[in-house]
Amino acid sequence: MGIRPTSRPVLRAAADIGQQLTTWRKLLGLTAEQVADRGGISRDTLRRIEHGDPGVNFAAVLSVARGLGVLDAIVTATDPYETDLGRARADQT
Repeated sequence: MGIRPTSRPVLRAAADIGQQLTTWRKLLGLTAEQVADRGGISRDTLRRIEHGDPGVNFAAVLSVARGLGVLDAIVTATDPYETDLGRARADQT
């Protein structure tokens, strides 16, 4: 089984998230070097994240989010119990 090509929606999402993390970095007045240090990653890996490279290690993306103070927001945004559907389905079990 080979590696499947990355879909356009995933590429768009990676680019959007990369741009949003870049914006957070700039709003916080942090340099790329500071964020890379906070995340325990290389400056090159941060550059790849900020440019929307979907092949970057997931832990690296989460480490950057943590360094920027937005990790909890990402966790909350993906919590199914934070949605009407998730809460409704939870009540059915």
